[in-house]
Parts: sequence; C-alpha cells; structure tokens
Amino acid sequence: MGRTITEAEAGVLVGLGGGERLALRLDRANRHGLVAGATGTGKTVTLQILAQGLSDAGVPVFAADVKGDLSGVAMAGSPNEKLLARATKMDLDLPSLAAPTVFWDLFGEQGHPIRATVSEVGPLLLSRMLELNDVQEGVLTVAFRVADEEGLLLLDLKDLQAVLGFVSENAADISARYGAVAKTSLAAIRRKLLVLEDQGAAGFFGEPALALSDLMRVDGSGRGHVNILAADRLINSPRLYATFLLWLLSELFEELPEVGDPEKPRLAFFFDEAHLLFRDAPRGLLEKVEQVVRLIRSKGVGVYFVTQNPADIPDSVLGQLGNRIQHALRAYTPADQKGLRAAAQSFRTNPDFDTAEAIQGLGVGEALVSLLDEKGAPCVVQKTLIRPPASRLGPATPAERDALMAQSPVRGLYDRTLDRESAHEMLQRRAQAAAAPARPPARGPSAPSAPTSRRSSGGGSNRQGLGEAFTKSVLRTVGSQIGREIVRGVLGGLRRR
Repeated sequence: MGRTITEAEAGVLVGLGGGERLALRLDRANRHGLVAGATGTGKTVTLQILAQGLSDAGVPVFAADVKGDLSGVAMAGSPNEKLLARATKMDLDLPSLAAPTVFWDLFGEQGHPIRATVSEVGPLLLSRMLELNDVQEGVLTVAFRVADEEGLLLLDLKDLQAVLGFVSENAADISARYGAVAKTSLAAIRRKLLVLEDQGAAGFFGEPALALSDLMRVDGSGRGHVNILAADRLINSPRLYATFLLWLLSELFEELPEVGDPEKPRLAFFFDEAHLLFRDAPRGLLEKVEQVVRLIRSKGVGVYFVTQNPADIPDSVLGQLGNRIQHALRAYTPADQKGLRAAAQSFRTNPDFDTAEAIQGLGVGEALVSLLDEKGAPCVVQKTLIRPPASRLGPATPAERDALMAQSPVRGLYDRTLDRESAHEMLQRRAQAAAAPARPPARGPSAPSAPTSRRSSGGGSNRQGLGEAFTKSVLRTVGSQIGREIVRGVLGGLRRR
C-alpha cells in the first residue's frame, strides 16, 4: 500500500509540466512567491487559480484587482471549448465552482470601505503617501508627538489638518522643545493633504477601522474567503495604492502571533503591480520591506508579488520568493534583455531547454514554473501548461457584485462612517472657550472646583487609546532600534503590552 498523500503535499494544482502535475505545496506556501510576465500573457488567470485553490484548501486570500478581471473568481465558470480542451489534455475534471468572495474598496464604491485611523498609519507611511522630504517628515513626526501631549485624538484628515494648524500657531514654543518647526514645511504638508483629499483618499482615514480578523474568515464549508480589493480606480494614485498595501502588510506582521511553518498559511497576500511599492522608495524603507517579507512568513502569511518583470523587485526581496511562475517576456530593448537574463538566471536550470529562450517563446496560458519541494528547495524549472480556472474567466457584473455584497459576512460593519470627538472637535472647542467673554465672579461662597488637567480635554477613555495609537505611530519612525523593533517600529508599529 502506498503512502497517503497529505493535504499539504497535494497542494494547489498549478498546471502540467514535464509530464507531471505541478502543485504549490501548502506547507511551503508561506515561503512567498512571484508571478511575472508581460501584459496579456495570463498573469491574472494564474493569480485567479492560485487564489481559488488556496481558498478551497481553507486559506483566506487578499488580492488587489487592478483590471477588474479577478472579480470573476466569485462566479461559477462557464468554460469554452478552448478551456475544456486544455482540461482534457491535462486529464483534469473541470468543475464549475465559485469561491466565497468579499469585495472591498477604499472609496466604498465597488466593495465595503476599508478605513484606518491617521494614528494607525503613522507619520512614516503617511510621509511616503504624501511624498514628503526628510525635513517635512520630521515636522510631521513632531505634529504627532504634540497631538499625544495635548490629548488630541488623530482619526481622520481633518484631525491632522487641525493639529498642523495648532502646531503652526504655537511654532515658537514647539520649536523650543523639538527643534525648528518651520511654518513653510507645515504649509507644504497641509497643501499635500489637500491633494490627497482630491484623490479621494479622505475616506480611507477614519473609523470604523478595519479589523484584520475580517480578512481571515473561513466559510461554513471550510473554504477561505477571497478578499478582492477593487483597485482599478486606486491604481491611478499609485503612491496611495502601494502605501495602503504596505500598511496592511505591516499590520498583519504586527498583530499575528508566531506560528513557524504551519501546514498551510493563515493568509495568502497577493500584491499586484508590485513595482509600485519599490519605485522611488528610499533605501531605508526598502531594507525594512525586506525584513518584513522575511519575518512575516513565520506568522503564517505568504506574500506573492505580481509584476511584469522580476527586475522590478529588488534582489534582496526577490531572493526570498521561493515559488515562481514566469509567463512570457519580450526583449526588445537592452533593458528588456537585461531583465530577461535576470529572470532566466533566477531558476534552477533544466538541461532539456534554454531558459531564456523558453521565456520568450511561451504562449498565452503557458509559464515556466519552479515550486518549492518538501525540503524547501526550488524544483528544476518546467515548461508548464497552466490549468484552466473553475470560476469565471472575466469580471463579475455590477449587479452580481451588489448581490454578493448584500450577503457578505461583513455587511453593515463598515458601510457607515463613525465620527466621534477627536482633535478637530477638541481644538474647535478650545478656540471657542478662549474667544468667549470672561464671566463675572459669582456672589457668595462657592464650592471649591475640582482640579482640571489640560490633558483631560479629550476624555479619560480617549487618553489611553491615543497613547497606545501614538506609541505605535512614533515607534514606526524610529530607525535606530535593532532586530524586530526596527521592523515593527518602522512598518508595523508595536502595540504597548
């Protein structure tokens, strides 16, 4: 009797290569991966079959849908003759099956809104989102510190604008404590915040903030939910897109406990158009991204970068992506040829063919595939016919999307904005109190008044919450810590325990 194949070994079927079925092992799926190839070569379909295969295995998935096509994973497929012929060639039964799907949208138009508070995002990532220089980033960090000292809760952009105005009005006193805080830098930050608002980002900042547990749901049949982020509009603001996904990745790193190498991931995270994360990023940020990618796998999270050319990703990050699927590349320019050579050299050589030539000769739906084996080592690269999807090849219609959202497990949790008292309202109240005429003293004896505190203006319960949120924001900016504190400080933040 042969040995029973475990679920981890069976994995997610990718395609047929070298006369064998190639599958992504679940117990190696947290070792990250890469899906690359030129436009129109089948990357989105590959992403779709990976997402649905992981979902079927009970792994929740988060993926950005840049073109809208990935939404088809939510609908049962209707394979055409070409897809059926491919399935027959692979000796594969092709069911018509949809994956349990939850739609999200930063703008709240094609999915449930995703929000985070200004304090949660923190000054470092916010500076990247606003494209601030080093001086302006320092001024923004001071503004966060002042907000904490004054008991001002930073939830949305109007709170941050109000605090920046407060810092400007008290620039002399604040500069004496923290160094020069130039009003010109404050004005520049406020103008860039207006640009961010014009791009539609204001709705991202606020409450109710996203609970990561809502991205890691499993349905009643044990299948993981596929969380689709509508990014067709978001991609027009590439810095916002990249910074949001980096924030989400850092939140996962911070909040999830260590699990080592599990039998299957707790979450698979697909980062489409990954080159936007690394474009014009400062060296310090690149180093922290490298560290987070390396360490988050022990939290049970597999990160898969989807991009046109492997050369879009720094070598320090590329070296950590063990599972690789390479669709066709074209080499028309010297830069293209350099990228082609880099892609070919990243695979374990197959003596049966020249890897560089094979990459250029791949057809739509074909790829070079190298996955990790049971020891975590990359297998020899194989020319592979990618399996057809069981779900729809093409987008869900608006009506279908609306119907799914009406049945969503998070329906009603995030659809309405919560606007509680925070820095904007607190500073308005202070200004009104300062402008009010002094009252005449009361006649007769009066009871002694209770002692007051300047920090009580935000409410006792808010003070502790702000301290925790601000600690997280400030620690993200500290670049001189070592080990995990650097990673958690700069990208994820460390909650005060």
